[in-house]
Amino acid sequence: MGNLIKPFIIIVLILNSVVMMAQQKTISRRELLKTAIDQKINSTEIQEITIPAGVQVPAHLHPCPVVGIIKSGEAVFQIEGQQKVILHEGEAFYEPKNVKILHFDNASAKKPLVFTAIYLKEGDEENIKLLK
Repeated sequence: MGNLIKPFIIIVLILNSVVMMAQQKTISRRELLKTAIDQKINSTEIQEITIPAGVQVPAHLHPCPVVGIIKSGEAVFQIEGQQKVILHEGEAFYEPKNVKILHFDNASAKKPLVFTAIYLKEGDEENIKLLK
């Protein structure tokens, strides 16, 4: 009887290992942002932007739509006419073309804010226009 238990345990352990490896290789997807872009896009420009701790970005607009994702830190984000929100690490955002962005500030007084911005360009638009 003891001779049968050892091979059985070994087979169970091997099968368990195979199942665990298969689960680790499963691709997962999580929707971060879904938005309509009302323009033809001929090119993109992707930038990693770092805003130092405590820095508030002046009000601005983008002559092209911008989508992005927060890599680390938190941002205070507000589009004119909308509520102010806090964007956390891993969250995505959308800044519409030619709409005033009141806030895209670093929410922390201690840590930098790092995010990736993707500029969706129709032509040779500037990335940003600071407003006074």
